[in-house]
Amino acid sequence: MRVFVILPAAGLGTRMAAGQPKQFLELAGAPILIHSLSAFAQVPQVAAIYVAVRPSEQDRVETQVREHGFAEKVRIVPGGDTRQESVANALNTLECADDDIVLVHDAVRPLIDAGTIARTIEAVEKHDAALVGLPAIDTIKQVERTADGAMITATIPREYIVLAQTPQGFRCGLLKRAFAEALADGFTGTDEASIVERSGAQVFVVPGSPANIKITQPGDLELAEFYLSRR
Repeated sequence: MRVFVILPAAGLGTRMAAGQPKQFLELAGAPILIHSLSAFAQVPQVAAIYVAVRPSEQDRVETQVREHGFAEKVRIVPGGDTRQESVANALNTLECADDDIVLVHDAVRPLIDAGTIARTIEAVEKHDAALVGLPAIDTIKQVERTADGAMITATIPREYIVLAQTPQGFRCGLLKRAFAEALADGFTGTDEASIVERSGAQVFVVPGSPANIKITQPGDLELAEFYLSRR
C-alpha cells in the first residue's frame, strides 16, 4: 500500500486581494504552498505529491519546489478552473492500486501537522474514507434567504455538525470511481468527501486542530504567523 498526496493549487485567491494567488504569499520566509508541501514531504509513507497549478504558474512552482529540496517527491500537473477539475487532473495522472491511499489537502492550509496526517492515513486504512474535522462550537442556525436577508428556520444541534478541514483521504479506487460517477452525472461537489458520500460510501471523521486554518482573507495570514510562532 502506497500513500499519494494531491494539493490543488490553481486557485486565484480573489478574496485575499493580495495581487497574486494566496498560495504564493510568504509565511515565515517561505511561500504558503511550500509550507503545505513540506508537511507531507516529511511523512515517510508518502510516495509522491501531485501539485495541480495553472500552466502560467508551473515554472514558478517548479523553481520553488527545486529550491526547497522537494523535487524528488513532487509532480506538477495542470490545474483546472475548479478544485474538482484540479483534483481530477491529478487523479488521471496518478497510477495507483485500488487499495492505495490518496490524501487531498488544501494548498493554503500550511499548518497541518504530522500527527494529524498520520491519524488520517490510519483512519483510511481502517474505514476506506476519512476527513479531518472540528466539532462546531457556536450555535448552528439553518436559514432561508429572503429579499430582506436571512430568516432562521431551525436550530441544528451542535453534536450533529462537523466543520470539515483537510486532508481528506480515500482508497484510490474508491476516489477514482466516485469522481468518474460525478463527471458522468455532471455533479460538482464542495469537497472530495461530498463526491465520495454521493457514491454511497461512509466517511470517517478524524479530530482536527483549530490551528489547521485555511488562508482565505488577509487576517488569516497574521493568525497563521501567530500559530507558527507558538510551535
